[in-house]
Parts: sequence; C-alpha cells; structure tokens
Amino acid sequence: MLTDDHWMQAALKCAEQAEAENEVPVGAVIVAGDKIIGEGWNKTIQLHDPSAHAEIIALRHAGQQLKNYRLLDATLYVTLEPCAMCLGAMMHARIKRVVYGTADPKTGALGGAVDVVSLPHWNHQFVVSSGVLADKCAKILIDFFQKRRNSGHD
Repeated sequence: MLTDDHWMQAALKCAEQAEAENEVPVGAVIVAGDKIIGEGWNKTIQLHDPSAHAEIIALRHAGQQLKNYRLLDATLYVTLEPCAMCLGAMMHARIKRVVYGTADPKTGALGGAVDVVSLPHWNHQFVVSSGVLADKCAKILIDFFQKRRNSGHD
C-alpha cells in the first residue's frame, strides 16, 4: 500500500500544473484502491468560475471515472486545507478521508479559519489528516505569491 506522502506528491504535481497555467498552485488527487481516480488543480481564472477549485475539479473527474457521484471508500489528497465549499462537495460525494498538506488560516474549513466538520448535524463524517508534506505544500504557494508581488501583481 502506498503512503500519504506518495499521494501528496501526486497532488503537488497537480499544483505545479496550476502554477504553469498561472493559477494559484493548489492540486488534488482522489485515490481509491491504490489508484488515482480523479485529479485536479485550480482553474478558477481560466474557467471564470469561482467553484473551479482543485478539489471540485478532482471530484468531478472521479465521478466521471466511476460513473457515480458517490465516491465511497475514496481519499482526497489536497495541498492546501479545503474551504467550506469544497468540504460540502466532499460530504455530498461521501469521501471517506481527507488529507491535506498545509493549513489555510484565512479560508480553511478544517480548523484553519473554522472547523466545519465539528458541527454536530452533518449526515456524513470523514477522517481528516493534516500536515502531510506541509512544508513543500506551503513553499509552492509562498513562492507563487512572492513572484506575483515582485512582478507587480496583487
């Protein structure tokens, strides 16, 4: 069985793809049975779509692969702590486990800004693991925004 580090490396490759497309470098993969069934990276800018986060793209891809919107027994790996929108989609998909790299104190919904899954009335729960390759996941974001600031953007 492959490790969380292995799958987070795959998510980091997706984040690198986002960066190559001039998107905020966040990447995600969905794994079931030691196989990637979905992958995604941020595409909000190019698709003019505020919902086109890496996790949402990966969920859509996995659903198409399985021909099912339920992703039972799947684990979602993402380089940045998910926001509330993405967590809602994960709950509807019945993701079994969420693993993220670096925390997001501004919009993270697994304890960064708020802890959405601790609210008592959800009809689905999943296991959460955090801090997997956190330094690498943080570095790609820090470097991206530093380059943008240095080039006069934002």
